[in-house]
Amino acid sequence: MRLGIFGAAGEVTGSCTLVETGRIRFLVDCGMFQGGPEARGKNLRALNFGCNVREIDFVLLTHAHIDHSGLLPRLAVLGFRGPIYATPATIALLEVLLPDSAHIQEKENEWQLRHRHRRGKSERGVPAPLYTVAEALSVLKLLRPVAYRETLAAAETVEVCFHDAGHILGSAWLEVTVGGEGRPRRLVFSGDLGMPGRPVLCDPEPVMAEADVLLIESTYGDRRHRSLPETEDEIVAALERTRAAQGNLIIPSFAVGRTQEIIYLLADLARRKRLAPLEVYVDSPMANAATRITLAHPELLDPETRELISWQQAHPEKMKLEFVADAECSKALNEVRSGAVIISASGMCEAGRIKYHLRENLPRSECSVLIAGFQAAGTLGRRLVDGARLVRIFGEPVPVRARIYTVGGLSAHADQAALLGWLRGFRKAPRQSFVVHGEAAASANFAAAIHDQLGWPDVRLPHPGEQFAI
Repeated sequence: MRLGIFGAAGEVTGSCTLVETGRIRFLVDCGMFQGGPEARGKNLRALNFGCNVREIDFVLLTHAHIDHSGLLPRLAVLGFRGPIYATPATIALLEVLLPDSAHIQEKENEWQLRHRHRRGKSERGVPAPLYTVAEALSVLKLLRPVAYRETLAAAETVEVCFHDAGHILGSAWLEVTVGGEGRPRRLVFSGDLGMPGRPVLCDPEPVMAEADVLLIESTYGDRRHRSLPETEDEIVAALERTRAAQGNLIIPSFAVGRTQEIIYLLADLARRKRLAPLEVYVDSPMANAATRITLAHPELLDPETRELISWQQAHPEKMKLEFVADAECSKALNEVRSGAVIISASGMCEAGRIKYHLRENLPRSECSVLIAGFQAAGTLGRRLVDGARLVRIFGEPVPVRARIYTVGGLSAHADQAALLGWLRGFRKAPRQSFVVHGEAAASANFAAAIHDQLGWPDVRLPHPGEQFAI
């Protein structure tokens, strides 16, 4: 059996692992690379597995985030026709996320073509979308639902069990058993693990099995998150400062997971009277759809969240919550000069409506921007976190006069302590462990922590495209 790691090695995007058992080939995740000018080239090269994609039998999907799912339409364009297995909530989210990803690419292509026409330049060099909306809609037909803790016979010699990862709605860590000649091999793929004890979702299910092979994420493998009370204090301070300055608070937010958690925290702070009545606008069609999907799956929410939803619906005067639908209403928000909390995607400020809100509010010193999630290297969000005083949005220079707040306790990813706690569920060390989905320093730090604190002997840091014999 061979394992090929074709993404999220030394970085946090592009998750994709190829498993070859001799007779069966399958992928775990098929994610898009994000951040920086080199991302497109990586995406164009990403699905070069050394075999025809038609020879891949199936795909296992840990969750719906684009860095884990975003190249599925391109995989189908190249000829893949097998089933894609995911939880029902993940499938519901993909029905929104994948067409939206294609739509963003198409609009970016249209904008660049218009920009070149206005300047009298040739269209040569304008990148085509990786896939179209039609191609994204087509791949949805390949999705097959699998419930948590249900054993799936994905192939004659491959069984899979999905377990709740507590990262976003429908997220899973995978237990894969490969039979055939000799002793069955058990592989565990963490996907992205959530932080235990946080609102909205249930905690990650503990791992109780032994494993021959483990792939473990390390997004925050080199640090601990701030506590939830500290995070709440930071949010209150940002809101009070912005309210006193008579500005707006802009929150770039991932549409799935992070937006719903921010809504929860704002409502809870209002309920506890830590915040005066709020006017909150969620300006992202994708986030609006993701919130509807979240509310449609109450069985996946923790009891505190179900209780708070009922409270907010009964007390709309404490937090006015408006989901902005069409583009004209979104543009009208730019006329609001003070008192608004605007939550908008994308979470790394790379695309979508958030760029318009940043263009309007970054030059205003009375406004604030609350960064509430991981910002990959090369993204606009990362430049803001790193203290840039001038950024470019839609090709034009924008001065940064607004105050930038970075809130570190809202991550949907487990921190080092939580990751190590989850790993302690193994009865003994896996034969081979691979640390993935983290920037190089974070992954190296976490690999050292596994070796030093857990005493595991074989912990590896794979390179992109590296293949291993199992």
